[in-house]
Amino acid sequence: MQEKIIVFTDGGSRGNPGLAGVGVFICDENNQEIYREYKFLGVKTNNEAEYLALNLALNYLKTNIKNPTHVIFKLDSKLVVEQMNKKWKIKESHLQVLAQENWKILATIPQLSYEIKHIPREENSIADFLANQAMDSGTTH
Repeated sequence: MQEKIIVFTDGGSRGNPGLAGVGVFICDENNQEIYREYKFLGVKTNNEAEYLALNLALNYLKTNIKNPTHVIFKLDSKLVVEQMNKKWKIKESHLQVLAQENWKILATIPQLSYEIKHIPREENSIADFLANQAMDSGTTH
């Protein structure tokens, strides 16, 4: 049986660029929490924060989840979803670098099948809460 892991990520910036933070919430298909984290980024754009939230989740998966079979990434950033799925061009060079880094990590996880899906902001409340907690605190936890 293939166990699904569901990854919610969110990044935000107060001002664009401005003080930024990310939140990651990972659960199994029964909604049992596996991991949560928030991280303050300093000054970044909103799109950079969204990419860095995905990067934080990918690094966690790579290091801590042994042989994941299927991962569904759920993001409320349509831009990042479409760019990571290679449906939209990435015009900004700094975002190209972040996307390349994320693709590279995805390629290092053996036998991983994954989907990157866009979800409405209302369905991303935990990751959004964590990203706001990061921006509020100015620290990483």
